[in-house]
Amino acid sequence: MQIYFVDVEGGQATLFVSPAGQSLLVDTGWAGFDGRDAKRIAAAAKAAGVKKIDYVVITHYHRDHVGGAPQLEKRIKVGTFVDHGPNLENSDVTRTDYAAYEKVLAHAKHMVVKPGDTIPMEGVDIRVLTAAGEHIATAVAGGGEGNPLCGEEPEAAEDDSENARSLGLLVTYGSFRALDLGDLTKKKELELVCPKNLIGRLDLYVVSHHGLAQSNSRALVDAVHPRVAVMDNGARKGGSPEAWQTVHDSPGLEDLWQLHYSVEGGAEHNVAESFIANPEEGEKDRGYWVKVAAEWDASFTVVNARNGSAKTYRK
Repeated sequence: MQIYFVDVEGGQATLFVSPAGQSLLVDTGWAGFDGRDAKRIAAAAKAAGVKKIDYVVITHYHRDHVGGAPQLEKRIKVGTFVDHGPNLENSDVTRTDYAAYEKVLAHAKHMVVKPGDTIPMEGVDIRVLTAAGEHIATAVAGGGEGNPLCGEEPEAAEDDSENARSLGLLVTYGSFRALDLGDLTKKKELELVCPKNLIGRLDLYVVSHHGLAQSNSRALVDAVHPRVAVMDNGARKGGSPEAWQTVHDSPGLEDLWQLHYSVEGGAEHNVAESFIANPEEGEKDRGYWVKVAAEWDASFTVVNARNGSAKTYRK
């Protein structure tokens, strides 16, 4: 299975491609910028040998996740759009972005999912863990252990934004397991892992919310115990020192990879340059992706498209 973490400048666009050639894109990046993000997604799809994206999953209706949908569907064929249902955030900007997305849905196939549902992708299990503020009620295979970190976790703030309604996915290919919770914030994260960890352990963690501190609670990150994490941060969005440190210090983590050097993080809260796809910003930023090639036995290789730097992780 191939996974492309496409650089959409601190938004999200993650392309999963099964060995059978089916594809699923999580989010579409930003609108505008002369179609920049749609072009970058299409380039990743071409590199993966994909001429059609079978499923486009919209985790929630913030501009850096759903904004690029109108431009994307003009650039590459989409089979089905998948989301959690209507917008649940009371803000003008989110209503505007959701309205633009609704225009796309008016002439597209559309699937609304809830926790526990699966998205039918050949050879890969795509399981919905969270959607519209709800979460799975019982543990998935490999989950269900008590989480001793729950008692140490500070009480999380309420969040009535679309972030808390993010559609979260567990992607399983053979023994390989990857988690993408969109921008799910801490209170909702903790419902997944406290008092029991309903998810189990992971091979790959897509760092939530671009590496912002409103997400990535220690009780979640340490409980899922990822071997590798990839952060969809921008130069000046995400990659906050607090969240970076939590992920970096997670027991068992072998490496953290970043789409950008974080200006906020500075020298102390960025990984080595070989693990950063885009160390520069502005005109020098070329939008390089990070690619993961996962095997059935849960071994996988991560490649930095900027310099070809690669590392294989054996199970």
